[in-house]
Amino acid sequence: MTILADPMTRALELAAEAAAAGEVPVGAVIVDPESGEIVAEGANAPISRHDPTAHAEIVALRRAAEVRGNYRLTGLTMYVTLEPCAMCAGAISLARIGKLVFGACDPKGGAVIHGARFFEQPTCHWKPDVEQDEERGEAASQLLKDFFKARRK
Repeated sequence: MTILADPMTRALELAAEAAAAGEVPVGAVIVDPESGEIVAEGANAPISRHDPTAHAEIVALRRAAEVRGNYRLTGLTMYVTLEPCAMCAGAISLARIGKLVFGACDPKGGAVIHGARFFEQPTCHWKPDVEQDEERGEAASQLLKDFFKARRK
């Protein structure tokens, strides 16, 4: 059992690992808030896995479901470095994640407080509590800016 005092720091480490592997730097950690135990984690891997759905959130959700032996992850908290897209928000809802904490905002592709605002739609059957970690969001945002700046050279 791994317990972390700050799961967002681990999510940022996973994002940095994704960047080092040539993936867009996004990391996600799923924690049991009662025990503080990390249930699962994931980093972006669409390129390496040849899978357009291998976003950090989806990778972490799949692992957590395997660990728990259940696709419903009610009561768990997900920490992710970037505001989830519509696909990931949908998966978070279907998994019944209890709380979502994200770092950087994504005005172009995000679907939590930007774009589709998935959890506010009447067709969304489950809405987690949502919180933005603005302090760590700055670090996540800088990681993304540095990654894309290096790609433009």
